Formats: sequence, C-alpha cells, structure tokens
Amino acid sequence: MDMSGMSMSSSTMNMGATATSSGTSMATSSGMSSHMDMGGSMGGGMTMSMADMAMVFFTSTVTPLYSNAWTPNNAGQYAGTCIFLIILPVIFRAILAVRFNLPAILARTTAWHETDILRHSSDESGDWKEASQQVHRPWSINEALLRATLDTLLAGVSYLMMLAVMTMNVGYFMSVLGGTFLGSFILSGWTPAATH
Repeated sequence: MDMSGMSMSSSTMNMGATATSSGTSMATSSGMSSHMDMGGSMGGGMTMSMADMAMVFFTSTVTPLYSNAWTPNNAGQYAGTCIFLIILPVIFRAILAVRFNLPAILARTTAWHETDILRHSSDESGDWKEASQQVHRPWSINEALLRATLDTLLAGVSYLMMLAVMTMNVGYFMSVLGGTFLGSFILSGWTPAATH
C-alpha cells in the first residue's frame, strides 16, 4: 500500500513537472520575447523581436516615419512630421476633387469644339436636345493618361497615410485624422457627397 501511494505520488509529480515544462515552453514560444528572422533567403540577417512591433497606440516623439532616416530627434522635428501628416490628407482630398471634376475640366478646354459640333448637328436635325445626346467625347490617350496618373497619385498618397497610421503613434494618427477633417472641410464642395 505504501508502494502504490509512493508510485502514485511520483507519477503525479512527473505529470506536474511535464505540465510545468510544457507550459514554460508554450509561454516562451508565444511570449513577447520570441524572435523572427526577417532576412529569409535574401541574406539580410535582420532579426526583429515581437516587442518591436507595436500592437497598441503609444506616445513617442522619436517614432520613425517611412524609413529610419525620417526619425524625429526632438519635439520640433516631431511637430514638423505631424504637420506633414496633416497636409497629406488635404493633398489627397485635392487630388480626389480634381479627379472627380476631370470631365468638367476637360470639357471646358474643348468646349469650343463641342459647341461647333452641336451647332452643326442642330442645324441639320433641328433639335438641340437630340443633337446634344449625339455628341460623345471620343477616347483620348491624353485623357486616359491623366486619369491613370491621378488614380496612381490617389493610391500612393492613401498608402502613405495608411503607413503613418500603422506606426500606432497617437500623434501621427491624430494628424492624419485632423488632415482628413481639414481637407473635407475645405474641399467638400468639389467632391461628391456620400450617398445614403
């Protein structure tokens, strides 16, 4: 009886030790001290700890933006970076306004040509409304290039704003929000209203 009690307590001890050691290894593998090798086959050899990747908002005046070369070293440089991040969404909203109004802008530049076509068509058919529906702007490589350039600029600026927000720096995040508000406040009359 004594032997069975002893073997039972020793097996309980072994199971406890196993659970403790596996719990420790699990905690280590999922803990913040684990490391990832970001170099891969490229041979960069950059090791980055999970603690370096911010998962919550934080306040710091020395957070890099876009590259390590753009790291504010003092409060003035940080304020300048925040001002840039306020201007960036305003630029985005301005490009969006130009892109939305592009047909009207292009129509003004070619209005004299379309007016001549409409006048000629209305003389033949006698109906101005019917003549205006017959006039379609032909596809133009210049217009297509302009639209594609504006769309690319919109994608690039929005990507830069997203990267700034992804730093999880509260100042950068608030700057992007403030710039979005300012751009919308100034240029809302030039872009379409949200449909309900």
